[in-house]
Amino acid sequence: MKIDLTDTSSSKINKAILEARRAVGTPAVGMVLTLVIVTDEENAYDSVRAANEASREHPSRTLVVIKRHARFPRERHTTRLDAEVRLGTDAGAGETVLLRLHGDIALRADSVVLPLLLPDAPIVVWWPVDAPEVPSRDPLGALAQRRITDAYAVENPIAALDARAAAYAPGDTDLAWTRLTPWRSLLAAALDQARATVTSAAVESEADNPSAELLARWFGRRLNVPVERVVTDGPVVTAVRMGTPDGEIVIDRPEGPVAHLSIPGQPHRVMALKVRTTAELIAEELRRLDPDEAYEAALLYGR
Repeated sequence: MKIDLTDTSSSKINKAILEARRAVGTPAVGMVLTLVIVTDEENAYDSVRAANEASREHPSRTLVVIKRHARFPRERHTTRLDAEVRLGTDAGAGETVLLRLHGDIALRADSVVLPLLLPDAPIVVWWPVDAPEVPSRDPLGALAQRRITDAYAVENPIAALDARAAAYAPGDTDLAWTRLTPWRSLLAAALDQARATVTSAAVESEADNPSAELLARWFGRRLNVPVERVVTDGPVVTAVRMGTPDGEIVIDRPEGPVAHLSIPGQPHRVMALKVRTTAELIAEELRRLDPDEAYEAALLYGR
């Protein structure tokens, strides 16, 4: 079910949500959080689709803040709020409200979002592309328990990670780190099996890959060994090598969803290690809303 509202207000949007909920018989009591997505028109479709898929695991109210830029000078001072309310099959397992902010109201997005938040429920803010320099001080970010950015979506990912480190506050996280969860799990399992002292490490990836940079920092923090960055054709992280007195522990995934694990003195193994979708990454981030101390340690390593 979809309801379009033109030149509207937060109170009218809330009323439309209640009416739509009655029409489709969808209660609000099952929703566990409010997810605020701050994006542009170009990336809104993919972001909403990912949030809808994630809502099947985490039923939520998704508020999509789209700041519209005026095409003509005479429209730049026109303030207007348009909204699209989606419920039922059009909104996954929750509720979705697309908020298109025109003119000066885009500078006060928090005043639009605040009346639409679910009462007594956690708030997560996600910037799929352009995030503020200091997410925790952004008017919308200040409302949230968790703030999600994505260094992979910017022009200079490594510089973005350095900026995230300088501005870090508990509750910040980045999808470049979330993409590493299967890698970190597999590496931890390999070290448990090898029971050997790691003396060096190398991370292979395409150039300027933020996940590889965070993985190298995580190695440096946890193992206290020199970590070499090796540039390959990708895609993303392609291999990790850990030197030990008995030989190299290697996890190699040149392409596809399968990785090869080699541990000295043990049989060669083939492991599942696919590149996950954005919906899977968001679903993982919504499972925990407390500060991610492992991400903080990796991000701030060397500072």
